[in-house]
Amino acid sequence: MASENVVTLTADNFEQDVIKSDQPVLVDFWAQWCGPCKMIAPVIDELADAYAGKAKIGKVDIDEHQSLAAQFGITSIPTLLVFKGGEVQDQIMGMRPKEDLAAAIDRALA
Repeated sequence: MASENVVTLTADNFEQDVIKSDQPVLVDFWAQWCGPCKMIAPVIDELADAYAGKAKIGKVDIDEHQSLAAQFGITSIPTLLVFKGGEVQDQIMGMRPKEDLAAAIDRALA
């Protein structure tokens, strides 16, 4: 079951929820047809619950929002970007352990 703490990001809310966020934001660029994306989804949900109130976790469906994928140069998925102060601070590509993703968020919180 998906976490209610995961924000569905679109071209309409990306600026407000990510670029202008006062918290670090982990953005998961994914697609329905992507096997590794489905495998990492439960980890994304766990992180969203664990970091609720400290950092935001959001997802961008690259098929529905190709302009966002292009804007950030997403060429393979899953790709996760960590934003802080409106800037990309970290990039993680492919299926990675939860600890790696948490470490990227922790760096942004430091």
